[in-house]
Amino acid sequence: MSTPPAGTTKKRLFSRNDYLAPLPIPTGEKPCDVLNTIWRKNEVFLDIGNYSIGSAVMVMWPTMMLFLGLAFAFRNISPDLSVFILVGGGIIIGVPALFIVQGLLRDVPLPVRFNRQRREVCVPRENGEYWLVPWESVTAAATQHSSVSQAGKATMGLLIIGFENPDPHAEEDNKHFSFGFNCGGGTTAMALWECMRSYMEIGPDAVPNSRVGITPYEKSQIGSLIIDLLKGDLIGVAWGIFCITILGTYFAEKLQNLKLSYPPDLLYPDIIEWSNPLPPEQWAKRSSELEEAIAKREAELAAQTDQALA
Repeated sequence: MSTPPAGTTKKRLFSRNDYLAPLPIPTGEKPCDVLNTIWRKNEVFLDIGNYSIGSAVMVMWPTMMLFLGLAFAFRNISPDLSVFILVGGGIIIGVPALFIVQGLLRDVPLPVRFNRQRREVCVPRENGEYWLVPWESVTAAATQHSSVSQAGKATMGLLIIGFENPDPHAEEDNKHFSFGFNCGGGTTAMALWECMRSYMEIGPDAVPNSRVGITPYEKSQIGSLIIDLLKGDLIGVAWGIFCITILGTYFAEKLQNLKLSYPPDLLYPDIIEWSNPLPPEQWAKRSSELEEAIAKREAELAAQTDQALA
């Protein structure tokens, strides 16, 4: 699978592709886990999951509230229009709601595990199989597509991460695997990719901690609201009520907790052993090619910073 080298950008009239790896050189963005993809993080490995039902709820909920608000506003002015808005909104919301229900009913997919000491990635596959992919062979790209209509310009994008089966004799339909994160593309996708790249190349302290699991009460939606109320922070209380009612954060939090309070683990016996820490002298090293590429990219970023400050 041929991929342009990292740092390459291809622009078209309504699209843009930024190629981030291979080789995994710095993007210049700060790591930001915008989709709560970090499920586990320690000194040995980073688990990245691609299951974000809470984000889906927070996209759908404001739309539902908008339709309900419009229907309520027109209930006396134009009852027929109010009913039409309710029915139309129900149809528009109903389709993504079915996908959310489907997501709740199926098992949470296993995470992809990045082992920084071995510089390998464990990619779970079907039927209990898995791949161990060299880190420096992983591909990544931030894609962005725009469309223009009477309503204005709409932009959508993904972070796509790809892996190649290390088995040279693999069947054609089992040679490649990729997964996408619906994060909007562009710099947001780069910041999400930096969570993985910075972990592998810099260390665990360079990336955010996991926000998946059992949420402490004081950090939950209701808990933080009550704490703000006890402190007399009326702005915080108002913001909390807005988030819960208009953005649907409480419902999103509960569904996320339902599925990810205990995120799935990789329980293959060989991978349990593979995930154990190694003595520092046994850690895998960067290739000389990557060392040179990172040094060159860091010099470019430093020059850009100096130019911006000049």
